Amino acid sequence: MVEPMNWISEVVRPKIKTLFKRETPENLWVKCPDTGQMVFHKEVEGNHWVIPGSEHHLKMSAQARLKMMFDGGTWLDVPLPEVAVDPLKFRDEKRYVDRLKEARAKTGMQDAFKVGFGRVGGMPMTLAAQEFGFMAGSLGMAAGEAFVRGAETALDKRTPYILFSASGGARMQEGILSLMQMPRTTVAVRRLNAARLPYVVVLTNPTTGGVTASYAMLGDVHLAEPGALICFAGPRVIEQTIREKLPDGFQRAEYLREHGMVDQVVHRHALKETVARICGLLMNVGPEAGTARAPAQAPVPEPA
Repeated sequence: MVEPMNWISEVVRPKIKTLFKRETPENLWVKCPDTGQMVFHKEVEGNHWVIPGSEHHLKMSAQARLKMMFDGGTWLDVPLPEVAVDPLKFRDEKRYVDRLKEARAKTGMQDAFKVGFGRVGGMPMTLAAQEFGFMAGSLGMAAGEAFVRGAETALDKRTPYILFSASGGARMQEGILSLMQMPRTTVAVRRLNAARLPYVVVLTNPTTGGVTASYAMLGDVHLAEPGALICFAGPRVIEQTIREKLPDGFQRAEYLREHGMVDQVVHRHALKETVARICGLLMNVGPEAGTARAPAQAPVPEPA
């Protein structure tokens, strides 16, 4: 027997609430990984991606790092050389070329490195920053070429070379060509040493793998942001290998400072002042070094 249709159940009631519904941005709030505190996205962004209260340092884009460091937030982008795309025709779950397209659309960058030339604390400097959002900041041919070009710029203009490292290691999709960047970048650092130009590394979260095994640990001075993971193999891999529980804070910036692998752990808000002071001392300029002058330096052109 077919039940009679209830006309009341067939009436679609107007959804009054939808008339006043507001669209809420997905990124309106940021949750602190340490405390679970919810903070306005704009507040965190204005605080250089440091959570107020807990002081947890979130990941920061390469563009934002250069803007934070250079005087007035202005600098000249150093043109980076082009490299062969997908020379090994690599494919895993996706084609490597497709992964590159996605990363470029996501970050607006050609690869995981950005190099700039300008003034920091009034002193000409060459800065390079790795973009972790671009395939985990992995080291491939393009990143290796960018690092070398940054070193060449510092040599040409007689400036300190400052690196902000953030990487998961060598790029799997480029195989041996990626690993070849480790000795190439090491040679570039040796050229800076021979020219007696400071090479300062700021280790940020995370710095791991082949990057740690090469240019990230070859600085004249090693600074680190609070809580940064700095290692070759991660703690989970080590625990599974040795089947032992690692100490609290193992491979974090503070632990490495206590064991002599990092010179100083510096809050992000104090990085600019600290880098400028260190470079002034190493270049023998500024009030900390008396009245002595550094070697001849190229003038810094005004950005367009």
